[in-house]
Amino acid sequence: MTFSLIARCARTGQFGMVIASSSPAVAARCAHVRAGVGAVASQNVTDPGLGPLLLDQMQAGLSAPDALAQVTAGRAHIDYRQLLVIDAQGRTAVHSGKQVLGVWGEAAGMECAAGGNLLADDAVPAAMVAAFESASGALGDRLMASLEAGLAAGGEAGPVHSAGLTLADRLAWPLADLRIDWADDPIGMLRAAWEVYHPQMQAYAQRATDPSAAPSYGVPGDE
Repeated sequence: MTFSLIARCARTGQFGMVIASSSPAVAARCAHVRAGVGAVASQNVTDPGLGPLLLDQMQAGLSAPDALAQVTAGRAHIDYRQLLVIDAQGRTAVHSGKQVLGVWGEAAGMECAAGGNLLADDAVPAAMVAAFESASGALGDRLMASLEAGLAAGGEAGPVHSAGLTLADRLAWPLADLRIDWADDPIGMLRAAWEVYHPQMQAYAQRATDPSAAPSYGVPGDE
C-alpha cells in the first residue's frame, strides 16, 4: 500500500521523508522525523507508535541498526511491519516482516533508504534511491525527485491517493510537513505544494525563533 524514502542531508544535517499510498492520510501515520536524531518510516500494517519509539532509542545513543534490533526483538506482530530507519550519522536499517503485503522491496543508498509494499514492481525502492542519489538541490527537492521516480518505476500496484513530505532541521517541530490526504494525483499536488512552500520555508522558521528579524509579513500595517 506504500512506497517511501527516508534520508539525511550530509550538508545541512536535515532529515526528511517522502511517502505515497493508496490509503488516505498516509503521512499522518507513517512519517516520523526528529531534529538532530533521525527519521523513521513505520508502514505496511502500520503501528504509528514505532516511529517515536525508534527515534527515542536513537536519541538515547543507539545507532539505526541497534535501535531497530532493540525495538523489533520479541515485539508482538512485528512480522506485519515494515520499518525504515536513519540516524544522525546517516546509518540506515530496514525491517520487512514475513507478513508484509504483496510484492515488496527495500533498498539502501548513501544516507538514504527506501521501501514499499503492494508494489507494482519490487525494483521501485531501488529506483527511488538512485533518483535521490543523483538529484541535486535542497533535501526536499531530492526527496520529491525520489518519490516521482518511484511512481515512474511503477509505484503501488493500485492507484495512489495520498502523499507527504516531512523535513526536520534544528527546531523541535518539522521545518516542512506537507500532506495530500486524498486526491487523484497526490504526488503532483505534493510537488506543487513544495514549490510554493519551499521559498517561504526558512522565513516561517525565523518567525518562530525571532520575529523581529523575520522578513516582512506583507500585510497592512507591516513595515
